[in-house]
Amino acid sequence: MSTKKTIPYSLFGRLIKYALPYKYFFGISVICILSLSILGPLRPYIIGDMVDKYIIKSQNQNKLLFWSMIVVLILTLEGILQLCSTYISNLLAQSVIRDLRKKIFQHLLSFRMRYFDKNPVGAMVTRVVSDLEAITEVFSAGIMEIAGDIISLFFILTLMFITNWQLSLMTLIPIPFLLIATRIFARAMRDSFKLERQQVTRLNTFVQERLTGMSIVQLFNRQKKEFENFQEINKGHRQAHVNAVWANSIFFPIVELLSSLSIAFLLVWGALNVSGKTQVEIRLMYGQIIAFTLWIYQLYRPIRQLADKFNVLQRGTVRAERIFDVLDEEENVQAKGSIAKLDFNQAIIFSNVYFGYDSKNSILKNINLEIKPGETLAFVGATGAGKSTIVNLLGRFYEYDKGKISIGGRNINEIDIAYLRSNIAIVLQDVFLFSDSVHNNITLTDENISRNQVIEAAKAVGAHDFIMQLPGNYDYKIGERGGVLSVGQRQLLAFIRAYVYNPHILILDEATSSVDNESEELIQKATAALTQGRTAIVIAHRLSTIQKADRIVVLEKGEIAELGSHKELLKKNGAYRKLNEMQFFARNFE
Repeated sequence: MSTKKTIPYSLFGRLIKYALPYKYFFGISVICILSLSILGPLRPYIIGDMVDKYIIKSQNQNKLLFWSMIVVLILTLEGILQLCSTYISNLLAQSVIRDLRKKIFQHLLSFRMRYFDKNPVGAMVTRVVSDLEAITEVFSAGIMEIAGDIISLFFILTLMFITNWQLSLMTLIPIPFLLIATRIFARAMRDSFKLERQQVTRLNTFVQERLTGMSIVQLFNRQKKEFENFQEINKGHRQAHVNAVWANSIFFPIVELLSSLSIAFLLVWGALNVSGKTQVEIRLMYGQIIAFTLWIYQLYRPIRQLADKFNVLQRGTVRAERIFDVLDEEENVQAKGSIAKLDFNQAIIFSNVYFGYDSKNSILKNINLEIKPGETLAFVGATGAGKSTIVNLLGRFYEYDKGKISIGGRNINEIDIAYLRSNIAIVLQDVFLFSDSVHNNITLTDENISRNQVIEAAKAVGAHDFIMQLPGNYDYKIGERGGVLSVGQRQLLAFIRAYVYNPHILILDEATSSVDNESEELIQKATAALTQGRTAIVIAHRLSTIQKADRIVVLEKGEIAELGSHKELLKKNGAYRKLNEMQFFARNFE
């Protein structure tokens, strides 16, 4: 038998650890469950005893009324305990899931970019949201209630055998068949939940990617084809759920059939024991038959509920496996570094640096370069030459494979990663803006940055006027990814964001390649304001934007082909001159 088809119970131990800080909630839940497990089976025993003693034998109305009030009191107490159990269990579950969600999101934030290159965003969203919601049920309607149902079963069986062991054996004849059916059902449900998990992730990933890239879908008239792809994935998602429903639709009628058989065996026993007995002896059987009828319903109800709860555990286990797979992922966790104090106004040195996004292909090869403090250095080259990769390595979004990158002689891998990035600001070509106010998009909700600082920064980069024209000015709510703003306006907000953080090292990654001439002029002014007094690295598509750079690095196939100022490189009549002439002729042709 494959171990994959059994529940990895060690996962429950890991989940329980997250409940330990909430021992108070856990204790109350346990008390409520234990009380309910005892009070429920006790009612049939009291009712059977009432029938025998105060209806068949003595017909004592006062005693009958008293015990009837006791039964009502027990029912009321059960209702109160059920209310407390449900509320506290859900409170415990939500507290545990809150902590788990915080931990997994914090863990995801520590991963290298390689991890996100390999794993779809939709899959990560599924982990943080829907997978954790499934685990919620493990605490609110899973482990605790299963424990209560098991205790209830043992207590019912104990009372049944104390009352009449022969009748107990007769009514329990169908139980072995029920256990076999439950075993088969459990295996089928685990397989169906694994399939359901895969289909949910596939559907989430597909929808997230198509909604994010809706402009591409519509631009290339892919609506019909993508809808057909969606229908196919949605069909698989439906089938995964149908498989689970099919297993349920078979199992629960079997449970009902077997419970009816137990009642039938009870009646057969009663019929077989009538012959040869007096009227009084037959009447004395009424209490037992009533008690056993109620016990049979109580016996099969926990078994039926155990199957439901087992479904919950199966689903929660499958999702927990995925959650802990992420939490156990250490290979992709980025080393933090220990140096938290460093003078960044020193040279940045690349020494024999090699890097590839995979083990087979090197993007950068033997990069040797010194960037002087306060210098503006530009990188140019064809697409795929490695310009943006150098930026990614300096910001430690990726770790280089060979060589060394140092600032003031200290390896950047030794510098605390948060401290390193707080001293580096990057303005990308594709500016990401959140669905929030202009102010919060600039400050990234950093309360240490005041509104006055934001306004001063906006004026410095020439963006204050356009912000004041927006409804609500700095409190204007930007749509998702800043879609209501032009490309140039989004770029200016990114410049303001970099300015208010006052970095020692500024990186501009093709910040003007997608803007019009008017916006480019504004951005050029912003660039001049930002780079003043800072070490600046500029990745340029338009060579006209980096002519004033102190030095220009020409990259070809991941290697440094040329290095020098604009005038020096033109005189060399090499790769830079060719790039310059190609763009010059392209502009004139336009």
